[in-house]
Amino acid sequence: MLDWDSLRYFLAVARTQRVSAAARLLGVEHTTVARRVRALEAEMDVLLFEKSRSAGFMLTEDGQRLFVHAEQMETCVHNARENLSGVGQAPSGHMRIGATEGFGSYVLTPLAADFQRRYPHITLDILPVPRFVSLSKREADLAITIERPQRGPYVCSKLCDYALKLYGTPEYLARHPAIRHRDDLSTHTFIGYVDELLFSESLRYLEDLLPASRVVLRSTSVIAQYHAALQGQSLAILPCFIAAQDPRLVPILEREISITRSFWMYCHEDLRRLKRVTLLWEFMRKSVLRNASLLAGRGGALRYLP
Repeated sequence: MLDWDSLRYFLAVARTQRVSAAARLLGVEHTTVARRVRALEAEMDVLLFEKSRSAGFMLTEDGQRLFVHAEQMETCVHNARENLSGVGQAPSGHMRIGATEGFGSYVLTPLAADFQRRYPHITLDILPVPRFVSLSKREADLAITIERPQRGPYVCSKLCDYALKLYGTPEYLARHPAIRHRDDLSTHTFIGYVDELLFSESLRYLEDLLPASRVVLRSTSVIAQYHAALQGQSLAILPCFIAAQDPRLVPILEREISITRSFWMYCHEDLRRLKRVTLLWEFMRKSVLRNASLLAGRGGALRYLP
């Protein structure tokens, strides 16, 4: 008889495409994962995976059909666990939140700590990464990203706009020619992203604003760019929610150079009904609204809900 426990192993391999990665996700030995998948294939008398040296474990047609049903069962299990956790009890459970690296580190993480002070029985994983987090592969339960998902069974809401400005250190500005107009930037050097490794075209703002800019240091990490700017060797366009909280950096040409981007928050439509997801969703929405000035580049420090 097909049971949910066997399907957990199947889903983990299907999403990670590696037995070793699935084992880490499930907290078991890789031999256990391999054995459970082989047993499931034997029980169903089908081949669920094709193994590729380059791509790992790829679903067969039968595997793809089972994957759809297994995800539906997973959602049912999550909902049942939530509904049976006890009416009147304190909210509890676990969530994993994926976010862009800068927002995840400088906004989400401190706000998450505040959330846990209010709901101590809800545990959180925070994934601040310079890439998109895949909800379809269950890398996270909820994601905050700079692009709205174009398709998928997701509930999505615009979380906020945020501003980016050009920053440098006072020491840099004292050593280099004065910057009074945008044309003056032609003699200065910059820090930016690695063009061919950008995970979103919305991050290609430096060359859009300053096509002839001389970039001398590149990084896929906005936090690395921020630390590089602090060394006082070059200028960088940075999110205000990072740079405006650091007195060692000053904005340059604020009236001429200001960029606006947006954050979107989304989760799988079936998870949105879970109590802990609803609590975090509303908490983030209210917390971000309280920090509108910081995010928009009008100054201030991160503020918490009363």
